[in-house]
Amino acid sequence: MDKLLSDIRSCTVCKDFLPYPPRPIVQASSTSQIVVIGQAPGKRVQDSGIAWNDPSGDNLREWLGVEKDVFYDEKIFALIPMGFCFPGSGKSGDLPPRPECAPLWHQKLLHSMPDIKLTLLIGLYAQKYYLRERAKKTLTETVQNYEEYLPDIIPLPHPSPRNNIWQKKHPWFKETLIPVLREKVKSLDI
Repeated sequence: MDKLLSDIRSCTVCKDFLPYPPRPIVQASSTSQIVVIGQAPGKRVQDSGIAWNDPSGDNLREWLGVEKDVFYDEKIFALIPMGFCFPGSGKSGDLPPRPECAPLWHQKLLHSMPDIKLTLLIGLYAQKYYLRERAKKTLTETVQNYEEYLPDIIPLPHPSPRNNIWQKKHPWFKETLIPVLREKVKSLDI
């Protein structure tokens, strides 16, 4: 695992497409129990080098019901983005994750983590990549039908504060899914 993480962190495959020098962000251990597959680091995370070190991460930890010390314990949480580096900004937010990362690194990582008990697919990119034909037509439909993917997968919207409007439109998310998510995390005795 150490060699694999070192290889990922020194990856420069898509450097010609990035606005800044590559800085792949990943957290994992051969004993990780929960894998969080997100989109790509934002600029703040890229600058700090710490996954989910931003308001989105604060929201995600609140959804999970865990503190930072638990979330950043790689023996418990693996944090794997679809794109490992900040892809740059577009007209309405960050650009999509670079498409090279997931095919190049994800399976190697996942095969190195035999103790995974729960996978959180955060956002449309992760859901489409991992659920393939099992994904619904929209992110909302996929998240709303989360029970179809239990017990080992839970699809979630991105926890960005930009998605507060989505959460207000879909109160079932906090009323129904978040308690299930917290109970699932708690049941793993982390």
